[in-house]
Amino acid sequence: MAALLSWFLLAVAALVSEAAGRQRRRLSLTEDDVSCWETVSLRSRLPPSTGPEPGDLAPGFKVPTLDGEFSYEPGAVGGPVVLHAFTNKSGFLECLWSSDSSLSSLVNGLPDSTQVLFMSFDDSAVGDALWMKEQVQRAATLSKKEVLSRLHFCPVPVFSLGNWIPGVFYSWGCTGHNCGLSQAVFTSSGWKMPIIIKRLDARYDWLTAHWGPASYPLIDAGDGCELSPSVKGAVVWVSEGNCSFFTKVHSMAKSNASGVLVYALPGNPLQDMNCVGDECDTKLGIPAAMVHQEPLVAQELRFGKLINVSFQKTPSPNFFFGINQQGALAEMGWFLYPTFRFINWQAQWFDFNAALQTKLRNPAKVVSVFDKVQMQGERGAVATVDLPLGLLDFDTLELDASLSCPGRRDSSCAHWDHTVQLFVCCDYLSPYCNMELGRWITAFRRGIGHWLTDVSPLIPLLDSNKCTFTMKTVPWAMPWMVSLNLRFSFGNLTDDFVEKIRPFKVASLYHGGSFDKNYNKRFHPIKFSIPVSTKKVELYAVITGHGSDEHGCGEFCVTSHHFLVNAAYNNTHIFDSAGSALGCAMRVKEGAVPNEHGTWLYGRGGWCDGLQVNPWRIDITKQLNISGSDFNTIIYFGLFDGRDPDPARQPGYIVMSSFLIFYK
Repeated sequence: MAALLSWFLLAVAALVSEAAGRQRRRLSLTEDDVSCWETVSLRSRLPPSTGPEPGDLAPGFKVPTLDGEFSYEPGAVGGPVVLHAFTNKSGFLECLWSSDSSLSSLVNGLPDSTQVLFMSFDDSAVGDALWMKEQVQRAATLSKKEVLSRLHFCPVPVFSLGNWIPGVFYSWGCTGHNCGLSQAVFTSSGWKMPIIIKRLDARYDWLTAHWGPASYPLIDAGDGCELSPSVKGAVVWVSEGNCSFFTKVHSMAKSNASGVLVYALPGNPLQDMNCVGDECDTKLGIPAAMVHQEPLVAQELRFGKLINVSFQKTPSPNFFFGINQQGALAEMGWFLYPTFRFINWQAQWFDFNAALQTKLRNPAKVVSVFDKVQMQGERGAVATVDLPLGLLDFDTLELDASLSCPGRRDSSCAHWDHTVQLFVCCDYLSPYCNMELGRWITAFRRGIGHWLTDVSPLIPLLDSNKCTFTMKTVPWAMPWMVSLNLRFSFGNLTDDFVEKIRPFKVASLYHGGSFDKNYNKRFHPIKFSIPVSTKKVELYAVITGHGSDEHGCGEFCVTSHHFLVNAAYNNTHIFDSAGSALGCAMRVKEGAVPNEHGTWLYGRGGWCDGLQVNPWRIDITKQLNISGSDFNTIIYFGLFDGRDPDPARQPGYIVMSSFLIFYK
């Protein structure tokens, strides 16, 4: 290691002046450099061994960095460690490291607990490390934020580390948005070899069209800001600038082009192509990507020569993995677009999970219901278990639930986000039989979800010492492996002299349904009296909105849910973050699984992908006539934009369990 550090210091001395202002080179393959096919060289160093899997404990390691040696020993670091390897062959990574907003998010949003080790796959690792550090230093100076003490830059190429780390990067290879090498391939009849350059596709949630396998004619359309009838059926070659990315793609789509390639002006990095504001409301049906200007392509187009372009994705090593607080290796998920925010969100989840593990060490009577049992089909997962004696002595019930995948990698996880519900029946003759005890939403192709949900008001549903639990989702969903523990404990006490009250009765209220013009017509006032000895009455509801009409209801629209007590007290629950761009990303600290496939970041109607649905609880005791001889009334209604829903097409729906909880 000492010899390696000496070599490194000599190399740095030779490269510091070069790295200070050097431009990141681009990958280009022409007939003049067949011997330097860089996509092959990246994979030619693939080690024969496959390395450890997610969940395995990370061995200790030491690597040189620009500021000395970074040493990891299991249990000694304290917080999570994220490892990221750069390659200049990736357009995604070029943008990640060139974008001011991306770098600013790393500097300002990385949790204080987290350290990041930056490396490079390329032979230019020394220069890459210097350049990456310079980029972060510039962002930190602008933000006046101290973060560099937790960021470490390794000048040794990944293929020369001599430890287990390369095995993880290579064997965890992937082809998501954040990994794999997206490339444009240009061919012409007079060329001996194709020209292959890296590309960065437009933002996934803006342009949903994909490049097909076909080869398209390429036509120069200037800056692409105006309509051009001559481009019909072709992929257009347009320069950046003079108008927005949206205007270029919109103009070319109206001109019936098959796709858009925007080339960066000389010296400029690839940018994250996205819509802004109201532009995003216009649906565009063609794909687009950004590339570097390739001189030979531009020259041949000027001379009117026929050039064809096709699109490919070359598999690559993974570019990211993590080590959590427990020392276990972890995947980092799917980065929807090039920003360090996705590293921050995964690091936030590491912190959440560490805090959860601490909570699970608190004293409790634990009853195991499911232990990695497959949940699939109409039946779901079913188990009958014995509950502890003296159940009524406990005043706290928490559901310790997790959803994992059939394999150890996220690639084995189920697609899409589905509702998971837990039903319980302890006495088939009881009115409580098969009531809903808990609800979660599956993550989209990630298997790390783990949550602790307080459902203490529903303890009366467990009205026998032997109960059957059913956990299920839609029958057509791919399988999940479910684990569930019931945790009984004592809580809710702040003073030894305060009288303890416990729930003793649950009264079912309303369920949801199709969120259409008849939605509120289904609900009628419910009269109820207060049982003798009642000290407190609580409204308890679990409500989620799903589906999408022309307003995005009920998943992506803001709805309000009202429980009117005694015609005077309006208890209102509003899903005010539904449809917001980062509504669910902001809930990673609460346990929302980050970096899923799809648009997991958006706020939803009362739920998020990969998160428990928290019960909504309101103490309504003071709103009631508490004497047992008087009746009280309650009525529910749901609104969109302050009025009854009235969709023109495909109404969404509301899933609701609501109760009155009586305490004594």
